[in-house]
Amino acid sequence: MSFPMRATEPGAAFDDFLDDVAPSSLDQPVWTPDAGPMPALYVSHGAPPLFDDPLWISELFAWSQALPKPTAILMVSAHWEASPLRISATGAAVPLVYDFGGFAQRYFSMSYPTPDAVVLAARVAALMPDDEPVRQDSTRGLDHGAWVPLKVMYPYADVPVLQLSIPTHDPARLMEVGRRLRPLRDDGVLIVGSGFMTHGLPYLTREQFVDNVVPTWSAEFDHWAADALAAGDLDSLAAYRERAPGMPYAHPTVEHFVPLFLALGAATTPDGPVDTTVEGFQFGLAKRSFQVD
Repeated sequence: MSFPMRATEPGAAFDDFLDDVAPSSLDQPVWTPDAGPMPALYVSHGAPPLFDDPLWISELFAWSQALPKPTAILMVSAHWEASPLRISATGAAVPLVYDFGGFAQRYFSMSYPTPDAVVLAARVAALMPDDEPVRQDSTRGLDHGAWVPLKVMYPYADVPVLQLSIPTHDPARLMEVGRRLRPLRDDGVLIVGSGFMTHGLPYLTREQFVDNVVPTWSAEFDHWAADALAAGDLDSLAAYRERAPGMPYAHPTVEHFVPLFLALGAATTPDGPVDTTVEGFQFGLAKRSFQVD
């Protein structure tokens, strides 16, 4: 397989997926209470070149198909930081935010016309305490941290999607927000923290970026995070700035790591085992992703 950045026809792998594989999702069982709570996910979301990576496409799609089809999806993306908490527009077919640059024009015309998420928005607001108010941004669409992975996981845009902003980088506060949102899982809502396990873009050399040569800081941080997650070591994870090898190169800014804490907070047992579903590297960055029950 050629490296995704070298794709001669942008999105060709995604087109093949839509033709050959995606139709199987039309038979995906829809969540019912008998299935129990939906899990919470942390997804390394990629960017438009995800659509040129057949391996990553297959990994994300297989993950989604191993679960019941959710009743709705609540996305917390690294690309929307706002306090107090904000929720995106709730109407059907909300616009997408093309918050990236330097990619083929095709990616700026993609769509993802989901059903309205009015009911989910009301539930999210009702679950938050008085000191964590929720405001709606009626013009905010879904950014690429939401729609890029979802176009693969649920290619027919047939599940309501709502986006929630990141109000803080504080792990304890994010875990509390996740804990508040936990009851949504009992109604079949999929809670997704969307980031990237390492995201040191400013420190990548051309060789690392183009040839997917993994820098030491990316490999070391990913290995450390995998160990901490396997051990349920929330204290170490929360102290990642001081304890994690590879910092600050792995995360010169931390918005791509901290959605992990909201996902863990939404777990029934936050320090319980995680189920790692995606591993490996793209552009030298760790795409580790997992789910918690």
